[in-house]
Amino acid sequence: MILLRCPYCREMRSEAELTWGGEAGIMRPADPAIASDTEWTEYLFMRTNTKGWLQEQWCCSAGCGQWFKVERHTVSHQIRQILRFDEAFSDVTIAQEGAA
Repeated sequence: MILLRCPYCREMRSEAELTWGGEAGIMRPADPAIASDTEWTEYLFMRTNTKGWLQEQWCCSAGCGQWFKVERHTVSHQIRQILRFDEAFSDVTIAQEGAA
């Protein structure tokens, strides 16, 4: 079971109380009206599908309703970072992964 502490309301929530929003950092086309089919396909469907550390977005849907970011290992479900949506992921953890 995945347990995450929301960085906004500070409540510990199980994955049943959260909404997974997929990979973090996926950018919507700047001008949707003129975006090509290829741009829409990239935005909607193409993901890294990482086996290992992945930066994701989650919503505290049973609590405060805020979206936040999580760095989670997709196999072990170990959590490395939980951040407000306006915070940036630390690059230090990526360097540690390479040293292990």
